[in-house]
Amino acid sequence: MKVMLAQSAGFCYGVRRAVELAEQTAASQKPCVMLGSIIHNRDVVEHLAAQGLYAVKKPEDVPAGSAVIIRSHGESRAVHQGLEERGIEILDATCPNVTRIHQIVQQAEQRGRQPVIVGTPDHPEVLAIAGWCQNPVVVSGEEELENWLAQDPKRRDLPLTFVSQTTSTKKIWEGCVKKAKKECTNAEFFDTICGATSKRQEEARQLAQICGLMVVIGDRQSSNTKRLGEICREFCPQVLLIERAEDLDLGHLPQADMVGITAGASTPAWIIKEVYDKMSDEIMEIEKSFAELLEESIKTLNNGDKVTGTVVAITPTEVQVELGIKYPGYIALSELTDDPNAKVEDLVKVGDEIESIVMQVSDRDCLVKLSKRRLDINKGWEEIEAARENESVVEGVVTEDNKGGVVVSVKGVRVFVPASQTGLPREAPMTDLLKQRVRLVITEVNRARRRVVGSISRVLRAERAAAAEKVWAEIEEGKRYTGTVKSLTSYGAFVDIGGVDGMVHISELSWSRIKHPSEVVKVGDTVEVYVIAADKEKKKISLGMKDHSQDPWTVFTSTYQVGDTANVRIVKLMTFGAFAEVVPGVDGLIHISQLANHRVEKPGDVVAEGDKVDVKITDVDMENKKISLSIRALLEAPAEEEAAEEPAAEE
Repeated sequence: MKVMLAQSAGFCYGVRRAVELAEQTAASQKPCVMLGSIIHNRDVVEHLAAQGLYAVKKPEDVPAGSAVIIRSHGESRAVHQGLEERGIEILDATCPNVTRIHQIVQQAEQRGRQPVIVGTPDHPEVLAIAGWCQNPVVVSGEEELENWLAQDPKRRDLPLTFVSQTTSTKKIWEGCVKKAKKECTNAEFFDTICGATSKRQEEARQLAQICGLMVVIGDRQSSNTKRLGEICREFCPQVLLIERAEDLDLGHLPQADMVGITAGASTPAWIIKEVYDKMSDEIMEIEKSFAELLEESIKTLNNGDKVTGTVVAITPTEVQVELGIKYPGYIALSELTDDPNAKVEDLVKVGDEIESIVMQVSDRDCLVKLSKRRLDINKGWEEIEAARENESVVEGVVTEDNKGGVVVSVKGVRVFVPASQTGLPREAPMTDLLKQRVRLVITEVNRARRRVVGSISRVLRAERAAAAEKVWAEIEEGKRYTGTVKSLTSYGAFVDIGGVDGMVHISELSWSRIKHPSEVVKVGDTVEVYVIAADKEKKKISLGMKDHSQDPWTVFTSTYQVGDTANVRIVKLMTFGAFAEVVPGVDGLIHISQLANHRVEKPGDVVAEGDKVDVKITDVDMENKKISLSIRALLEAPAEEEAAEEPAAEE
């Protein structure tokens, strides 16, 4: 019979923290009691009782003058407040993961949201979480969630905040998330299943698939242990759930070539070892293996150590990393990247292996604070120095601005770019570059003084020169480009077509008669242009924007004929009359004699440039493409019609 032990079997860091606090308190002889069982394990509770540390059932049973230990499952806000009002010293052994859930649901209600807790309703941890809400909702799974939503259709539109009991299974949580995403319009989700729990359950699942017998060690009242048993039964035909070695009857042990052993989070190492010893004939080998595992679980870290771990959980603000030790590692978003626009879920995924540096080991909070950003900075300096030597281009994000220039974060290293090297026009504010990803070259590095200088404009010039060379090599008459308007003059607009500026003359901007290019385009506009002519020797390009696919005269002749009325725009005044735009690109003349039904001294007395007036088309010279227009014809027509309708006088 081969025996295999799950590496994550036994105490999780939260439970270990609680038990260590209880043992230290008992050893100090300080008057103290436990509020409820510190963990779900009868042997551990009896062990502590033997040292003089007893449990009381209710907060009011805590003796005056005695301290009280809050168990790892946590307690409600009301319990904390009641003990504080009595002046009772609280030694809080609540698992940090559970404390975080308390904060999430409390803050959710403050934001006007409805907390929904996924877990076993009568579990102490769930009761404690619910105790930090005014109106909590607890569902044990997808079916209960569906029933709760069905009771009132309006609940689907409520702002809901979902959290999970730390010892729930991924299957239950994911089922609820899937249901909520399908049914609810305003839900947010915090996967608060403990990373150590997830790892323990996954290892149990893997062992159960290859073993003929699974032995699950743990208190029968422990939800964590029950979950492990349920998972193992899904894949293994024979599962034994025992609390200690005495419960194991070797004479009636089911036959199996391979036996897997796992243990709940509340199972101490000495109980696991007793079961090990009883099950195997190769005790020395197993003891050595167990000793190695135990050593791994309690190995310490120091600030500055470089570690590699596995991402086991992700939230909008941090990443939880399994390091293979008794404490989990956490990387805050600010220590993950320098990119202010980054989202955690875009940078890492659960299951990824990640390198980081230890910033702080907190025995009080049972966690290790890590920084990937600082590790990247160390690597970044090496890459920055190499980039300076090789004159290679690097990328970074602009994080700060000032009068002198901007600061770009490159591989976590601050690079100063003087204003003259930003590539911005003199009048442009430095803030235009904030949070932008830019390309630059490193011009100066002084690692001792932590000073790095770079240039964005050198990259822009080089890229523009390369683009210009390509344009000149491929340019030809009629070729079309998408360009950007760079500047305007009284006679036209200059357009960048990719490293080269070409000019669109004012006459080529529009078929309509315009006085200034700003009537058609503005600086920064993206426009479609085509090449009219290109002089490669003089480096000059003439561009056009007018659509030549349809001749304006053809548009006019297909739209109007002699005798039609048209609404036209006065575009130019002359001494002999006024020119008016009939369609874009086609003007007609309103002779001074046709401006009104009375004598006109000068056109400006009747019309002004920009006026829109109704005219009658009186003549069209097809050969010379000239049009005669008349306002007078429209004014006299009603009078003539009225005169025609008057009856003849009687003789």
